[in-house]
Amino acid sequence: MSIKVYIDQGHNPSGFNTGAEGNGFYEQDITYEVGVLLYELLRRNPDFEPRLSRPTESTILGTSNSSSLTTRVRQANEWGADLFLSIHTNAAENPNATGSEALIYSESSTVAKGVAEDILEQLALTTGLRNRGIVERPGLYVLKRTQMPAVLVEMGFISNPTDAELMAYSPQLFAEGIYRGLVEYYD
Repeated sequence: MSIKVYIDQGHNPSGFNTGAEGNGFYEQDITYEVGVLLYELLRRNPDFEPRLSRPTESTILGTSNSSSLTTRVRQANEWGADLFLSIHTNAAENPNATGSEALIYSESSTVAKGVAEDILEQLALTTGLRNRGIVERPGLYVLKRTQMPAVLVEMGFISNPTDAELMAYSPQLFAEGIYRGLVEYYD
């Protein structure tokens, strides 16, 4: 039995529920690219069966911010995913804020916490960005409404010029780090 990973590339390419902007880059473009690269890595590994929330660059989910989130969660639930993995870029007022962090529903979710720890550890190794740790966010819809363990990865800060350029110009490093974290956890 392969592990079904629903890869949610955070945000829509245009219209509503678009992501953060920083340093000339757009979150929705970066998350799309990293998601596709991660999908390819997982697809080549017989232990995994991946699915993308945005299979094409122009895929728009839902008709509003809330229905965009509902659609992502419903797709993962109906497919029977074993893991919901949402990929994002962080943003902060302070342009010096840097590093990767992972959001989970609760520390008591041992699978989500373990996956998040391994992903952050491997992201730090592949990207050189600091591991900012795990944050509990029980109010986030995609963490609260999924019927499987869910992890939201904030890969780096789009508001930080160094993080932003690394994510935009070396998306394969982030895909590789997330992939290695998944392999390490499920091995």
